[in-house]
Amino acid sequence: MGDLDGATRDLILRWKDDPAAAYQSWFLWSERVKNFRSIRRGLEVVVAEIEAGSFGNAYRGSSLETVVHSIAEQRQIFRGADHAFLWKPKLRIPDIYENPGNQRAFGHLIDGCACCSSEGEILRHIEAIDRQGIKGLGPAVANLLYFLHPTLVPPFNTKIVEGYNRLTGAQVKLGSWPQFLAMRAGILDLNARYRDLLSNDLGAIGALLFDIGSDRYPAPPRDGSDATAFADRLREARAAAAALTPAEARSEKDEASHSEVQSWLRDLGHALGYRVWIAANDRGRLHAGQPLGRGCLDALPPVIATAPGAEAVRLIDVLWLRADADRVAAAFEVEHSTSIYSGVVRMLDLALGHADPQAEGGLFLVAPDAREAEVRAQLARPAFARVSDLKIGWLPYGELARHREAISRFGEGLKAIRAIARPLP
Repeated sequence: MGDLDGATRDLILRWKDDPAAAYQSWFLWSERVKNFRSIRRGLEVVVAEIEAGSFGNAYRGSSLETVVHSIAEQRQIFRGADHAFLWKPKLRIPDIYENPGNQRAFGHLIDGCACCSSEGEILRHIEAIDRQGIKGLGPAVANLLYFLHPTLVPPFNTKIVEGYNRLTGAQVKLGSWPQFLAMRAGILDLNARYRDLLSNDLGAIGALLFDIGSDRYPAPPRDGSDATAFADRLREARAAAAALTPAEARSEKDEASHSEVQSWLRDLGHALGYRVWIAANDRGRLHAGQPLGRGCLDALPPVIATAPGAEAVRLIDVLWLRADADRVAAAFEVEHSTSIYSGVVRMLDLALGHADPQAEGGLFLVAPDAREAEVRAQLARPAFARVSDLKIGWLPYGELARHREAISRFGEGLKAIRAIARPLP
């Protein structure tokens, strides 16, 4: 046991140090943290529509698709998460679109888990949905529950199951709630054993299992007979991380572009005389060798920090605050390549939880010029019905790049920003 424990610890340490492994590329990814509240808010919409009988009988275009798309977009470990929810007409699965009773049971599961706070209550809700025997509705739903209770429900997919089996020698099978609950208990035990290296958030150990199941990292030999070969394989895995795949290279480029645009908005806000707030989880990110939050507010004013939805507001990419009052003049969400969903939800929290920012300026989605049609199509979904009330402006990268220097030199207030932005939806 001692050799296995030592080998597992060595595995975790090397894995955490790999910039392309799921720990650094997903678990520590700022967008993962930002998505939690928006996914929870989206699930509230799903439940409300089911209760009101307005959810409909199709996945495409539904509020559930919007939420699951936001999860699947975290492609480091959730690529393909929407497959379990896609309607398969020949098999009539998952049977939550054409069967109203099953649909309500699914809504009760999500609502019950969202409202409870204890492990026992969550398990009772899972056991209740299992008793319903809803065809095609299995443990993939755990990916929704993870974003409600990340310390109690691990993420779930084929690779995570495979990684768990390799690491523990278990034989967990897909598609069964009892099998999932048994794996969950084992994951909690593993996480407790290596808690000093992992996290209270089960996403960390989920990411480790995913990388083992994806053959990125080997599981330690359980009989201790192949320790030298295991150490060699660990070194090979770490060496392979030095050469980024094209997809990983694009991801790094996306992060750099996102930070660059945040820096434009930061500098422009200062030039126009505003106090600037950089998203709490982006403040320390380096751009051009300096933290993005340098010269910006260290804390939001109490009137904003204590308002409803303040935790989400703290994660808005860039806020401009008036110099003479603790009021938001403008809010900017930079959506380089990810879904606009979480950004719009944060703007809703700002608008509904605080004095209306539109009275002084507005809310802006900042994104590549080529994304405009895609963004407008997303905003046409029922899940974004309230967005039209916000009068959000579309601010393309190209317009911002072309005019930011002139605005910083000759601009006054938000007049020039509004002039280069276009209304949404």
